[in-house]
Amino acid sequence: MKTYVPKRAEIERSWWLFDAQGRTLGRLATQVAVRLRGKHKPGFTPFLDTGDHVVVVNAAKVVLTGVKRGVKTYHRHTGYPGGLKSERAVELLARRPERVIELAVKGMLPKGPLGRQMARKLKVYAGPDHPHAAQRPRPVEAPAS
Repeated sequence: MKTYVPKRAEIERSWWLFDAQGRTLGRLATQVAVRLRGKHKPGFTPFLDTGDHVVVVNAAKVVLTGVKRGVKTYHRHTGYPGGLKSERAVELLARRPERVIELAVKGMLPKGPLGRQMARKLKVYAGPDHPHAAQRPRPVEAPAS
């Protein structure tokens, strides 16, 4: 029996809408990463991008549990000698709340060109509005805790 590998024309991409308000960062990021990879589909193939588009709104209202809000640090490098910049989660949430979710999801995707292609299908917005209403994204309900 041969293994089924979907062709590019056979891959159907849906649009999903996640509301980050009151949801824990890590739990939200895992659900988003599953949709971006396509692991929720029966035709999932690890070496192909079979995932869907994901829109996340209210990124500024995401929850970090415990002391992570004030202790967790994000690092980036400017490219110049001595150019390591560090920023706490509370500061990054105040300045660019979308970046917190993008970094959490990106860390859960494959590394390399395939992961970058999947990450391009993620759209994150700090507030409740988004410009993707024409695609009619289906809302994903928060699981019962």
